[in-house]
Amino acid sequence: MKYGFWLPIFGGWLRNVEDENMPPTFDYAKKVIQHAETWGYDTTLIAELYLNDIKGIEADSIEAWTTAAALAAVTEKMEIMTAVRPVFHNPAVTAKMAANIDQISNGRFTLNVVSGWWEEEAKQYGGEFTEHNDRYDRTSEFLEVLKGLWTEETFSYDGKFYNIKNTNLSPKPVQRPNPILYAGGESEKGKQVITAYCDAYVMHGGTVEEVRNKIEDMKRRRKKAEKEALQSFSMAAYVICRDTEEEAQEELHRITTVKDAAGYAGMKDFTTKSELEQQLKLQDYSVSNRGLRPNLVGTPEQIAKRILAYEAAGVDQLLLQCSPQLEELERFAKQVMPKVEELRNSLTNI
Repeated sequence: MKYGFWLPIFGGWLRNVEDENMPPTFDYAKKVIQHAETWGYDTTLIAELYLNDIKGIEADSIEAWTTAAALAAVTEKMEIMTAVRPVFHNPAVTAKMAANIDQISNGRFTLNVVSGWWEEEAKQYGGEFTEHNDRYDRTSEFLEVLKGLWTEETFSYDGKFYNIKNTNLSPKPVQRPNPILYAGGESEKGKQVITAYCDAYVMHGGTVEEVRNKIEDMKRRRKKAEKEALQSFSMAAYVICRDTEEEAQEELHRITTVKDAAGYAGMKDFTTKSELEQQLKLQDYSVSNRGLRPNLVGTPEQIAKRILAYEAAGVDQLLLQCSPQLEELERFAKQVMPKVEELRNSLTNI
């Protein structure tokens, strides 16, 4: 199991807690990622939203790509996985920017491709928000342009959404043939695009059974398409680690008690503009990305046992959220990561 975390760009992950003591500033993000490198984390995922989906649309939030470039220059080992939404980006310019950040980071820059779901944000920032399947058709063309520019000396493309002629891109990314392309999706159309174009699968939080079924389904799809196996299966999860189960449950109750609906502005678009496999409950939406569904809530040993269950189901990377992030990432690294290894070794030696 590899361990990653969502970069704290929104000022926290809790829609029901006003101040999480994790300001949405570059200085705080830099502090978190540099400490996380020393604690054994492998990846950070930088979400790309121009409005704050957690604390309310008028709250501060950090822009993903400029932050990624800055962090690439002040880190040494961390994979920097940055979301990209084709509805807001020119693919040729994106390919150039991604290649440059990959050069800055010496091959540590990867992309999480997101077709988009928030119509209000698209209106405010000039994105062309179309029907669900059209957004995935755009994503397919977007990825074809990226890959063409990263792998060919000159590249031309004539599609429904994009048209470029005899385009040169140099230098190429450090990673060959391309930076890893992650994506998540639960609709049939989304899974088709991931099967055809992407390298790794990212999932919202789910139960062990839900996640196992998704992984097995994607493996079957890749095999049927005669594609290489996906490189990894990552899952979002929110962690509440405490000395006792009672303390952990008290924290869970605190963060899921709805006090102010400001952070729920995007919920309607997320549930109606996306095609989701599971019905989303209000408690699920109390934190980002269905992070509570894996139930990584309890003592270090309880959480470690659940992590091993997800590992057995095929998850090989956790993308964690917690609050306040710096302190809780340290707690997880020092108490949960070693416990996972200890329990795995004890099972191996039986």
